[in-house]
Amino acid sequence: MVRGDWYFGSMIDDRKAAVLEALVEEYIATGEPVSSRAVLDRSGLSVSGATVRNDLATLESYGFVSQPHTSAGRVPTDHGYRYYVDHCSPARLRAATRSRISGFFSSVHSQLGRLLQETSGLLSDLTHYPAVVLGPGLVGECIKGIHLVPLGRRVLLVVVVTDTGRISQEMVQVPASLSDSDLEKIEGMLERAYCGHTFSDSGELMGEVTPDRAAPPIRSAIAAIVDGLQRAEESTRELYLGGTSQLTSLWEDLTAVRRMLSLLEHEAAVMDLIGAEEEGTTVRIGQEVDAAGEVDLAVVASSYDAGEHGTGRVGVLGPMRMDYRRTIKVVEEIGESLGDRLGG
Repeated sequence: MVRGDWYFGSMIDDRKAAVLEALVEEYIATGEPVSSRAVLDRSGLSVSGATVRNDLATLESYGFVSQPHTSAGRVPTDHGYRYYVDHCSPARLRAATRSRISGFFSSVHSQLGRLLQETSGLLSDLTHYPAVVLGPGLVGECIKGIHLVPLGRRVLLVVVVTDTGRISQEMVQVPASLSDSDLEKIEGMLERAYCGHTFSDSGELMGEVTPDRAAPPIRSAIAAIVDGLQRAEESTRELYLGGTSQLTSLWEDLTAVRRMLSLLEHEAAVMDLIGAEEEGTTVRIGQEVDAAGEVDLAVVASSYDAGEHGTGRVGVLGPMRMDYRRTIKVVEEIGESLGDRLGG
């Protein structure tokens, strides 16, 4: 929150805060500019309509609401949503929703990749927004197999299969060309050293991979491959999307839909949106997501702790007219449940 927002926000008394909350929630529910009468009805305040109109005018001067047309009601601005999110409490989920979440994670027995994909679908189904699930990486996963695929004279594709069924691929440049028999020897050495161990053990195992009698080209190639394995551990984080078919129902403007589709095609951009390296729950709204203001967008994301597997993120993307109270609660509940499922 920028300095000016904090200054004006600190000047909002309890009544104006209640007026702003009522306006935001009415706009979320209807999508139409909100009249002072609608604010009064929703807020339940024991004040006159004139008082509400004065409060709305004050909120507009602070930049928390705007009036599309002189005779129309008002709508929340980015700053209005920000104040609302910072001061609202998460909703209580219905028993049926909580039961569906607990039932899903207690019954699913899929491999990790499939579990994360199915979790993105569940999150989208419950929130009605496109959902993102970021995997925890390969830390703590046990290596089941290592395969070397030559791509050129001195380029190898190192394919690693883990015990969870995930596959990591890393391109490695080796110092010298290798024959098929060399590759077979190296693959055998790597599998004997690494299979049954985790990625976290890779540094300690490096000295056990190459026997002293191995030829210099083989030793150099193995050193390059081990570096590639360490990079794979740090960089391999799978991203799963669910509910992208809902884009057209959320954004009526086809230009906005096209921009969202273009954004979702770029993995790095999506990871940045959900705060891949952040902890806890984050809510980013409007210009906090897109400084140019080209897309009406809000992102709710939360981290989960998968124990020895590391950490990941779950989140949803939607228009700023999002049901924040319920969405935050669903995202947090699914993140906690996923973490329990993986860490337990």
